[in-house]
Amino acid sequence: MLLGVRCDKESFKEVRFEPGFNVILADRTKESTKRDSRNGLGKSALIQIIHFCLGGKSGKTLSNKQLENWTFTLDIELRGKKYSISRNTKKKNSIIIDGDCSSWPIKPESGTLTGNQVMHLNDWKRVLGVLMFRMQLEYPDLKYVPTFRSCISYFARQNSERGGFLDPFSQYRSQLEWDKQVNNAFLLGLDWVYASKWQILKDRKKVLKQIKTEAESGILKYMVGSIGELEARKIRLGSDIQKQEEELKSFQVHPQYHRIERKVNEITAQIHDMVNKNVSDKNLLQHYENSIKEEKDASVDSIERMYNEVGIIMPDNVKRRIEDVNEFHKKIVVNRKEFLTLEINGLKQMILQREDTIRNISEKRSKLFNILKTHKALDEYTQLQQHNLELVSELKDITNRIENLKRFEQGQSALKIDLELLQQQARISLNERKDIKEKAINFFNSNSQALYESHGILSIDISPTGYLFNVDIEREGSHGIGNMKIFCYDLMLAQLWADREGSPDFLIHDSILFADVDERQIALALELASRECKDKEFQYICTMNSDNIPYNDFSEDFNLKEFVSVTLTDANEDGCLFGIRF
Repeated sequence: MLLGVRCDKESFKEVRFEPGFNVILADRTKESTKRDSRNGLGKSALIQIIHFCLGGKSGKTLSNKQLENWTFTLDIELRGKKYSISRNTKKKNSIIIDGDCSSWPIKPESGTLTGNQVMHLNDWKRVLGVLMFRMQLEYPDLKYVPTFRSCISYFARQNSERGGFLDPFSQYRSQLEWDKQVNNAFLLGLDWVYASKWQILKDRKKVLKQIKTEAESGILKYMVGSIGELEARKIRLGSDIQKQEEELKSFQVHPQYHRIERKVNEITAQIHDMVNKNVSDKNLLQHYENSIKEEKDASVDSIERMYNEVGIIMPDNVKRRIEDVNEFHKKIVVNRKEFLTLEINGLKQMILQREDTIRNISEKRSKLFNILKTHKALDEYTQLQQHNLELVSELKDITNRIENLKRFEQGQSALKIDLELLQQQARISLNERKDIKEKAINFFNSNSQALYESHGILSIDISPTGYLFNVDIEREGSHGIGNMKIFCYDLMLAQLWADREGSPDFLIHDSILFADVDERQIALALELASRECKDKEFQYICTMNSDNIPYNDFSEDFNLKEFVSVTLTDANEDGCLFGIRF
């Protein structure tokens, strides 16, 4: 039960709560102007402060710079003992606790400077789960479990940016499906472990679906193809590897392969050089032989005939001189022929020597070629070996892909079986807890009839995807009926938990819940909450705007003003919760 909310700032308007029905009233005063508004007086902020002291986030309001380093204190009764819980907006991870914590599963530590009992935020939330909902400190074998922060938010819904009034089973806008199922099943007294296991199977299904999608798109190479196609490739690769391994076994590598290869190249170059030189020398030889044939001696008779033809007698002295020249020319011709003969003989000999050398080294080159033909190079062997390794690697990859595909198909089959088995087990469990289920259904129906004189339906069923929750009120066309479904559901939870040892013992509703609701239903809802919290001995706290209270629709014996814990006004800053405007 909540006892009160206070702060270390004098401007803050302390709020005290009584057992049973409590109203936080926002009133427009006569002094206020049209520009003044009840929005910002602190109705919703009061709920945020309660959440803040119970381990919640500071939210937009408490994160305001003007509230920096404010310490809020929640006075609360837990398991029959009174405590004061303080938390600072600047030092959010530390919770200061005043009270007897000797029986708590986690004990607070003593502050080194102040001597206060201090507990870390995460430990505080875990302790609250034990004290308020009988949760375990940890669920080591389960991934998706109920949490205090999620469960308490059904007993004190927040609107603002969270969107806590969208539907009965969601306490904030982006709440995940598993969180809804696990925590609602827990609060309804069902076996929530099945909801947790359902989410595990959903995760498996999601992974399998993602793998299949990626495999089909070609992203995952190891999953491409059918098992039949991969088995055929595996057989072909095995055969190729066997053949290549036999080739490697019979492969001969000459230890001096590269030296022989270089020698062959050198001999080939030498042969080409000698052949070129022989061609050049043979051309020169041909020229010399033609030159010898063309050499002729000079003749005096041919000169005399030339003189006689023109009628001139050649003088004796000229004739003698011509004979001398002719004799000299004969000596030059003889010498030239001797020179050409020597050159011709030398060229022929050189050509013959080169041809002989070419024959000899060609035979040597032929022998070296035979070695290269029968023996292979090391790099060729290495390349062949590397290719074999690539084939082996591909075979291993194919084998893995086959195994992965088999596991994938087995996983799909196993998932279907596990889902079906879980659904059967959950249905059996739900039938075993039919008394708890019927109690919740009857509470909801009773609440609905009190508001609309119509049946309210809380359906709890098992579907292939988990627990299936739904609510309905057989009253179409009424304003705000969606909000009243939430009211009936929340009140049902408070009614259920009021009978349990270790429960929140309170239910809080913000004024937003009653927006757009018919005045008659608002009156009936407030009277119903007042009766039930008195009968079941839990606390009901609601915030209301003064001009939204249907005084004319209340029963004669119901006086709402008796339950007003505090009145916030818009006349001046002193009238709002914080004592300041921001």
